[in-house]
Formats: sequence, C-alpha cells, structure tokens
Amino acid sequence: MAVKVLLTGASGYLGRYVLAHLRAQGCEVAVLGRSLPPGFEDVPLVHCDLLDGANLAEALQTAGASHLMHLAWTTEYGKYWTSPLNFRWADATLRLLQAFADAGGQHVAIAGSCAEYDWAAGYLREDVSPYAPATLYGVAKDATRRMAAALCAARDVSLAWGHIFFPFGPGEAPQRMLPSLVRVFRGEAPPFGVNVAAYRGMLPVPDAAAALATLLLQGCGGNFNICSGEPSRIGDVVATLARLCGADPAPVLALATARPGDPPMLVGDSTRLRATGWRPQLTLEQGLAAMVVPVPVTTKVTP
Repeated sequence: MAVKVLLTGASGYLGRYVLAHLRAQGCEVAVLGRSLPPGFEDVPLVHCDLLDGANLAEALQTAGASHLMHLAWTTEYGKYWTSPLNFRWADATLRLLQAFADAGGQHVAIAGSCAEYDWAAGYLREDVSPYAPATLYGVAKDATRRMAAALCAARDVSLAWGHIFFPFGPGEAPQRMLPSLVRVFRGEAPPFGVNVAAYRGMLPVPDAAAALATLLLQGCGGNFNICSGEPSRIGDVVATLARLCGADPAPVLALATARPGDPPMLVGDSTRLRATGWRPQLTLEQGLAAMVVPVPVTTKVTP
C-alpha cells in the first residue's frame, strides 16, 4: 500500500523539519491545518482548524491518508507550560485520532514530551522510568498519551509516541537558551547565567525530525525517546558555542546559576529508537555550528 502522510503542526519549529524530511524521502504528504509554512506552498493543504474541528471528519475523509503525523499543540514560549490551551489540545488530539481511524488510517506518530516523566529520575527510559509530570503541559501530554494508546488499540491503529528531548537548531524560539547565547557571544545582548553543571539530552532538530519520520514510516508502536542518548554538560555547550562564535565564554560561565527545581540531569535513553535503525547524522558541535551559520530548511524533493 502506498504511504500517504497527513501532517499537523507543519508551520511549527519541528514541523517544518519533519515536512522537509518526509518530502525528501519521497513521501506523498498533505498538511492538515489552517495554512502552509513559508517555502512549502506546493504542498496540498487540507484546511481545518483543529481546535474548532467543525469539519474534522470531512477533512480526514478527503485526505484519505494512511499515516498521520500529529505535531500540533500549544508551544508559545514561556506560556505553554501553564496554558489552558493544553486542555483543548488534548481534546483535539483524541478527536483527530477518532476521525483518522474512522477514515481508515493505519499508522500514527505523535509528538509527546520528556515533560511527561518524573524528572527526578534523571536518566529516563521508556516504560521503565516513572511518569509523574510536574506541569500542566506535561500532565496534558501524559493523559493524552494514555487515552490515545487505548483508542488506537481499540481501533487497530498502530501508535508511536515520541518523548521529545530538547531539539535545537535554526528556527527555534529566539528567547530560548541557545539563540540567546548566540546573541551574547555576538555582542548583541548582555551575558546571563545558566546552570553550567546540569546535563541535558540535546538533539539537532533535523535528527529529531528524522526520528519521528522513522517511527511513522516503519509503523512502530509504543513509546520512544526522541533524543541522542548522550548527556551534554551545559557548561561544555556554552564553551563550544562561544568558540564557534569566536567569543569568550567566561562572562556567561561566571554567572553560573540554577533555578529552583532545575534537575541536575535530564537525559533520555535512545536504545529503543536506535533499534529502528535510526542514527543521528549530526554531532552536537555540528548542530551548534548550524545555529551560528544557519542552514535553511530545504524543500527539495529527492527524485
């Protein structure tokens, strides 16, 4: 059976990379949403406001997709952790899955979050580490994952749920740590403190997109950490980024600070993901270098 992918959240940070990757793989892709991202005007758009959902069933029937990649959620920087829109997106996701199953869909991949886990566990493994989200966003994702799994099992639809860990690269919100540091090291902003002793599981965004696409196209089922599996010390990340910018990291390192409740380690195990054959194509330094000299998201389709 030919693979026909329907993608939500295509205009988001991660969504643009997922769309580019699927197209580069030669997949037939349509976007479900209100608009297309810039540079992808030739992609078919199935118009639907997912939070309204008035024409959801009709839109899914029209799309006729065999595969669904669902990335859409509230992601406004600094607000999504506590936004009441989390409730609406949980509801919208379940209605979307029901409509997809009704339209004969077979495989789904959904963007979850590392925020579903109990961060006190530090090194996190799917189906082993405890789920104990500490934020409204994490609770909403966790509840959606549980209900989505039950719904898909009842409808014989395979579901891959991706716990996403800190994708980074060109196009991410400018208020986030790495773009903010680039501005500091270019002399465009004053230094600020970061938790230099903490370890995080970071992954260049093109590799995160490829991981999600792998889960979808292989029809994988279950929970998967979308991460490198390698802990990165924030102080080392700061030093590397400063070197790539030709700057001195000392002003930032001297302001080392940790916010209350900031976990000393937050890293995912990538064993299950790597068992699919996926491997990261970029090193941490290559990913950081792309933030200094951005590489545009390509819309090129491989013949």
